[in-house]
Amino acid sequence: MNDEAKTDALLEVKELSVSFATDEGEVQALDAVNFEVKDGQTLGLVGESGCGKSVTALSVMRLLPRPIGKITGGSIDFGGMDLLKLTPDEMRQIRGNEIGMIFQEPMNALNPVRTIGDQISESFLLHQNITPKEAWEKSIDMLEDVGIPAPENRVFEYPHQLSGGMRQRIVIAIALACKPKLVIADEPTTALDVTVQSQILDLLQSMKERLGSSVLLITHDLGVIAETCDEVCVMYAGRVVERASTIDLFANPIHAYTRGLLSSIPRLDGIPKTVLSTIDGMVPSLSELNKGCRFAPRSGLEHSEEQLALRPPFTEVNPGHWVEACPVCTTL
Repeated sequence: MNDEAKTDALLEVKELSVSFATDEGEVQALDAVNFEVKDGQTLGLVGESGCGKSVTALSVMRLLPRPIGKITGGSIDFGGMDLLKLTPDEMRQIRGNEIGMIFQEPMNALNPVRTIGDQISESFLLHQNITPKEAWEKSIDMLEDVGIPAPENRVFEYPHQLSGGMRQRIVIAIALACKPKLVIADEPTTALDVTVQSQILDLLQSMKERLGSSVLLITHDLGVIAETCDEVCVMYAGRVVERASTIDLFANPIHAYTRGLLSSIPRLDGIPKTVLSTIDGMVPSLSELNKGCRFAPRSGLEHSEEQLALRPPFTEVNPGHWVEACPVCTTL
């Protein structure tokens, strides 16, 4: 990659590999994953559950469960720093300050026995040299920013007193409290109804524009990707199998897995009452992964022993459009 390309990448993940210790031995959850998030960009990671999206996010934040999870290779460059080389104390200064994370289950992310005001204030007190009173006032301001009504009253409430959509707004307020350069949003609309989903996505977009942040958005919902992302990485079985601009990916999907995901979406111009297309089978267990084309068992296409044994090269087939170029699973 040339120097010019490096300068506009806020986050650059190179050859990231992650493994987990299990009763069946060590299994690989991420296999040499590469992507970058540019300044002001929203990059989407999309794929079925179990593809490695959340593990990627936890790796960037260095929050993998220890000792069972470990990063076995690669680098994570953030603003010129390799996050994997920072000490735990140095990483704590980055986490929550320069990189904020929105977790997918707000009831799990929030402490049930602490008030909303205490939980937002903690971010300010950890990363900014201010008094508790100033942190409390900033917490009220953050609640107002994320659209919480009567914020001066809500700061005294507990998570169980709020609706799911309100709790998600609180999680967003905590993640954005210190105006981070990068926001990682892990399934931010899971378990919310459609109307609230739209409100949360609009809030994320408006806060991103106000703060000038970049966003790494993790989701299994291609509709969310189409609405919010500039670029997309499609993940399957711990690998990125296709990467392109959102417009290009939807207009010209090349990998069979990407085509399968897109064909499973209901279309307004489709024939009414027709059965939706599906992808047969399930994402393979981490202990059953082959070294070659990992989508082969579900593709319904015949693969040679060599194609199952050798990893396909990640190839730029059009400007800015990359794909894991299995000759059977790609339309090249």
